[in-house]
Amino acid sequence: MAIEQLTRGQAWLQEVLKLMRIPASVTLDPQRQWLVIDTQDPPMVNALLGDQGTVLDALQYLANVNLNLHLPPEEQFPFTIELAGYRAKRQQELANLVSQVAAQVRSTGQEVAIPNLSAAERRQVHTLFQQYPDLETVSRGQEPERYLVVLPKTNTLS
Repeated sequence: MAIEQLTRGQAWLQEVLKLMRIPASVTLDPQRQWLVIDTQDPPMVNALLGDQGTVLDALQYLANVNLNLHLPPEEQFPFTIELAGYRAKRQQELANLVSQVAAQVRSTGQEVAIPNLSAAERRQVHTLFQQYPDLETVSRGQEPERYLVVLPKTNTLS
């Protein structure tokens, strides 16, 4: 089913790029289940990334909203859009950050705030922290100042 969803996403994204007058093709990365915008033109890459990936995040958000609209939850698919290695590089940066913050929270016992993450990155960091059963994450604040906090998990007895 994933390949069908990816193919549908590929057609949607190709049409969006065409409407934006961006001469780039969209290929599939079936291993990661990502949509990949193929362009090596630096000005085009910069325009599609935006500041700290904001344009790419917006395209990805639109893909997820539009392509999953009216689908039951079990049929929805998490679309990820890659461009010029940005997602893969950022994913590794976030994994390294999670490891560092986990070590800090464990050693100090104090919560640590992680600011400056997009909503998509906050979701990814929440997911990455699931590998640490002794830690928990919460989001605090309101957009655009929303941030993630990591803290030791407290065992509460009912």
